[in-house]
Amino acid sequence: MNIDTAAEQLAELGHTTRLQIYRALVRAGQHGLAVSAIQQQLDIPGSTLSHHIARLVKVGLVSQTREGRVLRCQAQYQQLDKLIHFLSDECCLGS
Repeated sequence: MNIDTAAEQLAELGHTTRLQIYRALVRAGQHGLAVSAIQQQLDIPGSTLSHHIARLVKVGLVSQTREGRVLRCQAQYQQLDKLIHFLSDECCLGS
């Protein structure tokens, strides 16, 4: 992961609503959540939720799949692992 990608992902997670969405998806596990379930859990208007999810998708932290009429979101754990590794990779090298 390069520094620009890490900065973009951290910037998106730096917004309260997007962080709440991401945490809800992480709690949900691999199966993820339907957009309607996220909306119900967080009490967010649909258009606002769509905007925030799109930003998380754009930076690769969330993916979406359509299951008939249901749009399901999943946290992308591989990207999260890369971000965490990027942040901790050089830990204590200066000591």
